[in-house]
Amino acid sequence: MTKNSPRIVSHETVRMIELGHPWIIADSFTKKWRNIKNGEIASLVDSSGKFLATAIVEPNERIVARVVDRKPVTLNHSWLVSRIKAAVALRRNQLKIGGDTTAYRLINAEGDFLPGITVDSYGNYLMLQLYAQSWRPHIGLLTNALEELLKPVGIYEKNRPQKTRELEAVSEHKNYGRLLVGKPAPQKLEVLENGLKFCVTLEQDLNSGLFLDQRENRLDLMRRANGKRVLNLFSYTGAFSVAAAAAGAQRVTSVDASARYTEWAKNNFHLNRFNPQQHEFIVADCMTVLAGMAKSRTEFDIILMDPPSFSTTSKSRFTTRGGTSDFVAAALPLLKDGGVLITSSNHQKIDLADYLKELRRGALQGGCQLQVIAMGSQGGDFPYPVTFPEGRYLKYVVSVKQS
Repeated sequence: MTKNSPRIVSHETVRMIELGHPWIIADSFTKKWRNIKNGEIASLVDSSGKFLATAIVEPNERIVARVVDRKPVTLNHSWLVSRIKAAVALRRNQLKIGGDTTAYRLINAEGDFLPGITVDSYGNYLMLQLYAQSWRPHIGLLTNALEELLKPVGIYEKNRPQKTRELEAVSEHKNYGRLLVGKPAPQKLEVLENGLKFCVTLEQDLNSGLFLDQRENRLDLMRRANGKRVLNLFSYTGAFSVAAAAAGAQRVTSVDASARYTEWAKNNFHLNRFNPQQHEFIVADCMTVLAGMAKSRTEFDIILMDPPSFSTTSKSRFTTRGGTSDFVAAALPLLKDGGVLITSSNHQKIDLADYLKELRRGALQGGCQLQVIAMGSQGGDFPYPVTFPEGRYLKYVVSVKQS
C-alpha cells in the first residue's frame, strides 16, 4: 500500500486522541482534507506535523475517521492477523468461551481495536458486520485473514441499513445477509449458548435471532427463575424465556407483537425439549397485554422487559427515553410484593444514570418502591476500552418491588 497520507486535525481532536478516544468527529479542519477517499489510511497529525495516530477515513460521515492504531502502521494482512489473534486469545484464554457456547462476539469493533467492524461466531460460521463503510474497500483483506486464522465453513456479511429505525417494523423475512466465502448455512442454524440450543438466521432479518450481548444476563435470570412465574415482555425469539424454563420456572409467559418471532420462540422451546403448551405465548402489543392482565389481577414473581431502543406497532410507539417509565408503571401492578423486575436497554445514547431515572419515574407512577439489587452490562466478549464510554451501552437492572 502507499504511504499513509498526513491529515491535520484540530486542537480539540488532538485532545480527544490524547485522551484515547477512537472517533474523529467532522469539523472545520477535516473539511479541509483534500483528495480523500473512503477507506483511506491516514496519519493524523497536529498543526505542527507531530504524529498522533493512524486512522481509517470515511469522508462523508459525522465520524469522519476512526483510530486503528496509536503507532504508524500499514493496514495489511499481517497487521489484521495480529489484531484478530488478540481478539481470539481474549475469548479463549481470559473469558474461557467455548464448549457449551458456540454463539458469541469474536471481534467487538472499538473494543478489540478494530473500530467499525464486528464479527460474530455462530458455530462453524462467522458473521461480519461493517458499522463503518470505510472498511468496504478492505473487506477482501478481512475475509482472507479470518479464513486463514479460523477456517470457518462460511463467512457472511450482514448489511446494516442506514435508516434502521424505519426498517425495524418491516424487516422480517428480508435478506440482509449474504455469503462472502465458503458454503451456505442452513436457513435455521442451530447454536449453543450456556448449553441451551437456539436457532439463528445468517441471511434473513436485521438480527440473527439471538442477542449475544445478553448471554451472561440470561445466566443471571436462570439463577432467579426456579419455581417462579415469569413474564417476558418483548420476548422476540424467546431466549430469556427458554433460559427461565431451563432453570425450572413454574410458568413462563412470553409476549411479543410478532407472530413469526413467537413461532420461532416456540421452536426454541422444542429444541430444548420443553413443551411450549406448558407455558404461554401471546402475540400482541405489550402495553395492551399489561392493561388486560391488570384488570384480571394476574400476578408474577419475575417480570422482564428488554425492548428495542425504538419500535412501532399498530397500537403503540416505544422509545427508551420516556417509554421505559410507562412500561415499568404498567408492569408493577402485576408484580407481587417482593417480586423481581428486570429491565434492560441497549440504547447507546442513554447512560446508566438517565436510565435509572426512567425506572424512578416508573416506580413513582406505579406507587411503589424499587430496590436495585444488581446491575449488569454486556458480556465479556463485548469489551470496550476505558477511554471509550460509548462502548458500555447495555443496561441490565434487577430490582425488587416494595409497596
